[in-house]
Amino acid sequence: MQLSDFDFQLPSEQIAQEPLPERDASRLMRVQRSTNAISDTDFSNLSDLVRPGDLFIFNDAKVIPARLKGTKKGSGGKVELLLCRPASPGPASQALNSDLKDELFQWICLGQASKKIQPGCEIDLGRGFTATVVEAPGNGEYRVRFFAPKSSSLSDLLDQVGQIPLPPYIHRVPNSTDAQRYQTLFAQSPGSAAAPTAGLHFSRETLESLKRNGIFTAHLTLDVGPGTFMPVRDEDLQKHQLHRERFDLPQATVDAIAAANREGRRVLAVGTTVVRVLESGSEVLTAGPGETRLFIRPGFRFHHVDAMITNFHLPRSTLLMLVCAFGGSGLILDAYRQAVTRKYRFFSYGDAMLIE
Repeated sequence: MQLSDFDFQLPSEQIAQEPLPERDASRLMRVQRSTNAISDTDFSNLSDLVRPGDLFIFNDAKVIPARLKGTKKGSGGKVELLLCRPASPGPASQALNSDLKDELFQWICLGQASKKIQPGCEIDLGRGFTATVVEAPGNGEYRVRFFAPKSSSLSDLLDQVGQIPLPPYIHRVPNSTDAQRYQTLFAQSPGSAAAPTAGLHFSRETLESLKRNGIFTAHLTLDVGPGTFMPVRDEDLQKHQLHRERFDLPQATVDAIAAANREGRRVLAVGTTVVRVLESGSEVLTAGPGETRLFIRPGFRFHHVDAMITNFHLPRSTLLMLVCAFGGSGLILDAYRQAVTRKYRFFSYGDAMLIE
């Protein structure tokens, strides 16, 4: 398949710019692969749709205020950095709390400026914080070293000058509501530059309802990078590469999946990030930290995911390709056309889809 096979017309007014007042107030489109049935309901009814014994896997990544704006020292040119991942091994939480006086501390960022950013470029971030571009490995990425005049961590820097990195299709400045609503209720592992948005629909009431109806839950962590929003530019999909993203798959989650498989219960991935972690390895899941650049598109063979919840994604995006691979391109693209006709809300703050 080619890039143009994943295109569809989306009116701009259906791109959600704000979250709904309540997390579970979104609509839910149910897509049943066995019958090709497509139906509409509300997300608050989710526990009535799934099966007792289903195992829900959530991504517990926590969004950090990863967008930094500054000026080049000397020229005063504007620069924007978006943190992707630590340059050194280890969890993001450890790197976030490292003292900026540690000469080994560096972070991989996406950068943009009015003129090309060169290695050696020094950037004033405000409030005494600065950054130096150490290397430009390509693909829009930069290795950046951060500094502070006194003992401070990167978390201190982000708390003081960072912004919540709302996706580029939300055309407004982040506000206090976003600090809570662009974060799942179960977020606990800081380091993500974007929210695992399928999880944004889950309210405390929804989670309690699922528990009462016999649903099992488990967690993993994938730090969503800004590369998730990078457009696919080549018609030949084999030429596209995803940015690297870090994950951690706990042994308890591997054990929970193994138990579900033994007992004939479904594994339901909450979001494309969970799918990519579970499907990044072999047919046998292995616990532990890792990195993935897995690009799932039609023809991919799934081993560990039986059903999934996901948002409605951008035309021509890798996320739409993943959903088409799981649900079948014809069925999913038909569902998308119906979603447009039925005025569903799209993207991060939009409505959801259950594919089973």
